[in-house]
Amino acid sequence: MFTGIVEEVGRVVHTEPTEGAGGDLRVVIAARAVLEGLELGDSVAVSGCCLTAVALAEGAFTVELSKETLAKTAPRWHPGARVNLERALQLSGRLGGHLVSGHVEGVGEVRRVRREPGAYVLTVRAPEALAKYLIPKGSVTVDGVSLTVVDVGGPGGSSPELAPTDFTLWLIPHTLELTTLGELEVGSRVNLEADLIAKYVERLTLMGGASLTPPAEEHA
Repeated sequence: MFTGIVEEVGRVVHTEPTEGAGGDLRVVIAARAVLEGLELGDSVAVSGCCLTAVALAEGAFTVELSKETLAKTAPRWHPGARVNLERALQLSGRLGGHLVSGHVEGVGEVRRVRREPGAYVLTVRAPEALAKYLIPKGSVTVDGVSLTVVDVGGPGGSSPELAPTDFTLWLIPHTLELTTLGELEVGSRVNLEADLIAKYVERLTLMGGASLTPPAEEHA
């Protein structure tokens, strides 16, 4: 579990196919802060994707990505790419952002970028299946960063000017300085994860008063 509070920006320094695994990839990431106390098998959120440290070296750690992960996440996995890093949450730590699982649920696309006094405003288009969980002033994880949704389009949204799957974010200078989000431009793809609580509420609502008792077995 993570909080969406980025500890540092790392850099992909090397990639190579995993031997004997068709389509899988080993990725070496240069870092400093997240290496403190990091052990083999620990989880690290890499631009929102929960990955396992499979090797440690001076100033870097290695993760392995499956073919499925590569297909379902934004294209960050090439040498030179900058990535947002966060170690797993300790139970004694502060929950500064919101509860983040590190499971990327969809890839969004930046549709518009504009500058406002003291802010960098992004309009992002989410996959339809994920957009229903976004609400004005709710939480969303974008490339591993916990952010507050400003406006959303569609039914129950706050802006009729937005498409039903679009939402906006206002990024302050501090966020731009400490994460990779200031590098985004129109057409950029981003890893998205909706708020866990919204999905639990949906599940409870759908179940309603339905019985959870399995049907009795029929005997011949």
